[in-house]
Amino acid sequence: MFPRGRASLAIAPSATEKRIEFSDNQRLIDLCGVCDENLNKIENSLGIHIIRQGNSLSLLGSLPQIEVGNQALQSLYERVSQGLAINEVEVNQTLEMALNNGEKNKTARDLEETDFNSELEIRTRKRIISPKSKAQFEYLKNLSSQKITFGIGPAGTGKTYLAVAVAVANLLSKEIDSIVMTRPAVEAGERLGFLPGDMKEKIDPYMQPLYDALHDFLPPGTIEKHLASRTIEIAPLAFMRGRTLSNSFIILDEAQNTTRMQMRMFLTRMGLGSRMAITGDITQIDLPRGQESGLVEAQQILGNIKGIAFSELTARDVMRNRIVSEIIKAYND
Repeated sequence: MFPRGRASLAIAPSATEKRIEFSDNQRLIDLCGVCDENLNKIENSLGIHIIRQGNSLSLLGSLPQIEVGNQALQSLYERVSQGLAINEVEVNQTLEMALNNGEKNKTARDLEETDFNSELEIRTRKRIISPKSKAQFEYLKNLSSQKITFGIGPAGTGKTYLAVAVAVANLLSKEIDSIVMTRPAVEAGERLGFLPGDMKEKIDPYMQPLYDALHDFLPPGTIEKHLASRTIEIAPLAFMRGRTLSNSFIILDEAQNTTRMQMRMFLTRMGLGSRMAITGDITQIDLPRGQESGLVEAQQILGNIKGIAFSELTARDVMRNRIVSEIIKAYND
């Protein structure tokens, strides 16, 4: 008999059943979530039934989906065992990774990429961030150790998200005094005067992805206080000219849309005690035809300078809906 209140799914008479035993009942409760919400999510995503009995879960459904469910549950239980919270984002990402692993044969690289998750964590006020792929792991290491880190890759690979997470963690631990985040307002052609409102209202639509990332790591009230005191600053790239930014974590987003001169200007804003993260996707350049991207040039000429690291992410590292990585692969092919 299935647990009351759970979605009713049609299970074939020939369905496979797999029983998973867990050693700690409290951790199992945390894994299941409030009113079994995490189990419901896995059931509905995979089209299987999950029956909880004491310290065990029984999975019923087709064999491939059962194996994916087993992998996802084991990964989530391991996370709970490390004292880490589980939320909807974590469940979704764990499911995506389990589904991706279930769709391809394990290669040496796949096996290598399963041994890093617990080695590096970024702690913020609202959540703990850990890498979801080998490339993300290397990127996080560079963000935490290098003076300037370039994160280059397609949308959804966590380039900006992870950079903001490291910046917030550094601010909370008082390793830096401020966070400065910027991006070129290419979509507006830099003609912000034609938009209604004051300067903040004009530029906010182009800065919104940076605000979104901040809200994942800090409570809204805390963000407003930091913005008011300029401990956290979000501004278009043009506003960086003439400044020296010391004891700061400085993030340049959408760097593929910088010109050669803009990139040079930004990199030379770096003062003592500061770190920089430059993120971008060189396949999504919106500059006028014939104008070279500052990010592309930086990738060509700065690779041999000590203290500068380049991290490249690919469709394999996409942490949005699984179909996003397939779309990226299709366009790249």
